[in-house]
Amino acid sequence: MTVRIVTDSACDLTEAEIEAHGIDLVPLSIRFGEDVQLDREELSVDDFYRRMASSDELPQTAAPSPGAFAAVFRRRLDEGADAIVCINLSSGMSATMESSELGAREVDGDVRIVDSRSVTAGQGVMVLAAAIAAAGGASADEVVALAEDIRDRTRVFAAIDTLENLKKGGRIGNAQALLGSMLSIKPLIDVSSGVVEEAGRQRTRKKSLAWLRDRVADHVDEIETLSVMHAQADDVDDLVTMLSDLVDPSIIRVGVIGPVVASHGGPGVVGLCFTLRP
Repeated sequence: MTVRIVTDSACDLTEAEIEAHGIDLVPLSIRFGEDVQLDREELSVDDFYRRMASSDELPQTAAPSPGAFAAVFRRRLDEGADAIVCINLSSGMSATMESSELGAREVDGDVRIVDSRSVTAGQGVMVLAAAIAAAGGASADEVVALAEDIRDRTRVFAAIDTLENLKKGGRIGNAQALLGSMLSIKPLIDVSSGVVEEAGRQRTRKKSLAWLRDRVADHVDEIETLSVMHAQADDVDDLVTMLSDLVDPSIIRVGVIGPVVASHGGPGVVGLCFTLRP
């Protein structure tokens, strides 16, 4: 059975990972003012960060159209795929999954839509595991079950410097209380449930990083995969060093947060995603 894996650009997988595993990526759109560009296709990660640093306007995102998903689904089915599994950015944070569901209705074939209830590396881990399973001959049912199992074992936490991006983008979720914080307070968020939740507050960046380290320490004997993701944070190596005292450094995957998530998390955000063993 041939099962193809589709996802969206919020997964923050590298081009090398996407190509190596034959994953199809449908891009969200990034908007600065009136200028709209497709994530990664028309706007590279580096260009996005340069533009965010120099722009007076906060970037905003938009879900892909149903037609964009349908085009990918149709192409893979026409090429002979028996089924497609599409793993999307959390439905609690974006209309992307709804768009993929509408796209699936436009094609004749077996298309399964999975809500990752996650974002960035949390979503990416599910996509990679699904692609590896599919390449190994797993059925669509098995791939979906695997993705959903990993979803239930995945945790995502982040330390952010500003809530402005989350507030303006309408993604602040249940962390509204943090808006009343003093400017010197560093907000901490938990995205493990698929929406933004308040997780705490610290007075310094160093303490925020230590808080992230402690989340790993809480589960150190249960961790299966561990990723550190950042929006060009200059202190990401400090967090990696802290984590290296807890886990084998070779299992720590470090990546740059792409335009979709950085548009809402803001510059300097640093987070970690880990999956617990079954």
